[in-house]
Amino acid sequence: MLITLAGPIGSGKTVLTGILAEDLGALAVYEPVDDNPVIDDFYRGNAIADARRAAGEADARNPYAFLMQVYLLNRRFAAIKRARERERETGQDTILDRSIYEDRVFMGMNHDRGNVSEVEWETYNALFANMMEDLEGAPYRKSPDLMVLIRVSFGTMMRHIRKRGRPFEQPEVDPGLEDYYRDLLRHYDQWEQEYDASPLLVIDGDHEDFEGNPAERAEVVARVREALGRTD
Repeated sequence: MLITLAGPIGSGKTVLTGILAEDLGALAVYEPVDDNPVIDDFYRGNAIADARRAAGEADARNPYAFLMQVYLLNRRFAAIKRARERERETGQDTILDRSIYEDRVFMGMNHDRGNVSEVEWETYNALFANMMEDLEGAPYRKSPDLMVLIRVSFGTMMRHIRKRGRPFEQPEVDPGLEDYYRDLLRHYDQWEQEYDASPLLVIDGDHEDFEGNPAERAEVVARVREALGRTD
C-alpha cells in the first residue's frame, strides 16, 4: 500500500511518517529540506513582495514563487512514481511524508496573494493536470491508498515551527510569515473539503499528541490501521 501524509508546515508530518512506518513495517520516504536550491530565494521573495505591496506597487509578485512550485511539483511527481514502482517490485508498503496532491494548496495561495501571474497560474494548472492524467493512466494505480491529513491550529503550528528552529520559517526573521501561515491554514481547510483522490483520514494535531503521548499515539496508529483495513 501507498500512504501519503498531508498538512501545513509544522503539523508533524515527518514525525507521524516515522511512527507509522515503524508500526506497519513500511518504508518511510522523506522529502529532503536542506537540499532545496530554491527555498531560501522563495522566502526572500515573500519579503520582497510584502515590501512592494506596502509601498503600493501594483505588481508585487514573489519572483521565485512559480519556480518554487514547479520544482516541488516535479520532485513529488517523481517520488510518487518511484514509491509505486518500489511497492510493485518489493511488495513493501511505502509512506510518503509529502504529497503531490496538496501542491495546489501552495500554488493556489500564491495566486490568491498575487505572487504569481495569470500566465504562471494557468501554466502550472496545465502541467499539474497532465501529471495527474499520467498517474491515473499508468498500468498500476499511483494514487495513494490512504491520505492522512494532520489538521492543526495556528498556535500548534507556530509551536512546532519554533521548536524545530529553521531560521527561514520564523516570523521573528520575516514578520510577513505570520499572515502567510494563517492564510495557509485557510487554504488547507478548503483543500480538505475538495480532496477526492483517495480515502482521507483526518488527525487532530491539536488534541491527538502522537509525538509525546504513547496512549494517543497508539490510538492514532489504530485509526490508520482501521482505515487501511489492517486488523493484524
